Formats: sequence, structure tokens, C-alpha cells
Amino acid sequence: MSTLPVSLRMAEVSGAEALWLLEGSSLGRLVYVQRDLTVIRPARHVWEYGRLVVRTPAPAVAVPPAATYHVDEIRTGPGTGWTVTVSGPAEVVMDPDEAAHYRRTLSGWAHGPHDTLLRLHPKTVAGFRLDRAEA
Repeated sequence: MSTLPVSLRMAEVSGAEALWLLEGSSLGRLVYVQRDLTVIRPARHVWEYGRLVVRTPAPAVAVPPAATYHVDEIRTGPGTGWTVTVSGPAEVVMDPDEAAHYRRTLSGWAHGPHDTLLRLHPKTVAGFRLDRAEA
């Protein structure tokens, strides 16, 4: 007995729903360009006060003034889930008290010069749900 391939679809979600999905997650990937190469770093994040705070193992000097952050939750078996990408201006968190707060609340992978806290102000938000297509 053979099984037919499952038909999947990708449906765009509203900006509000995309930010809700982002807020409910904690792991993602920071994406930026460095010396004409695309760099992707794992990161932890929190959505607070209309901005995204990201902790990532990247040198602060390497992060450009604008960056992209990607989050998803995709179930490997059925291929269903969601994906969200936000882009906008990024700045390193320089205030020592604010940085100490986020270092306590966002665990990271590296410490020292490659342990950076960023504040990303989303200017573009895109989100999609990945579902089974209706028969």
C-alpha cells in the first residue's frame, strides 16, 4: 500500500500575530552581513516594550546598524509550524544595569567579547503558518 504525499501550504499571518509568536518563543537566529558574507548566529531573545532584546555569541563590533532576526517552530514529521522574521535598526545594549538585567534573564552560549546584547527595533515583520492543505 502506498501513501500519497501530504500537501502543505504556507499562509501569511498578520504583523500582530507574528509578534505574538515571537514573544512566545525564546530561541532564534541573528542574521547580518559581515565583509560581504551572511553571518547567522544562534540567539536567545525577549520581546519587551515594543523592541526585541537579543543575546548572541557574536562580537559587538561585527553587528551592523541594521540586522535581521529569525524565529521558527517547525515540527519535522508533518512539516507544520510557523516562522517569523523581523528586521530593523540594531544597537548594542551599553547601559551596565540594563545589560546586567538581560545577562541574568537571557542565558547565552559564550562569554567575554563574543557575548553581545542587542536591542533590535523591528521595521519589517513577516510571519507564516505552515499547515496541511485542505483536501
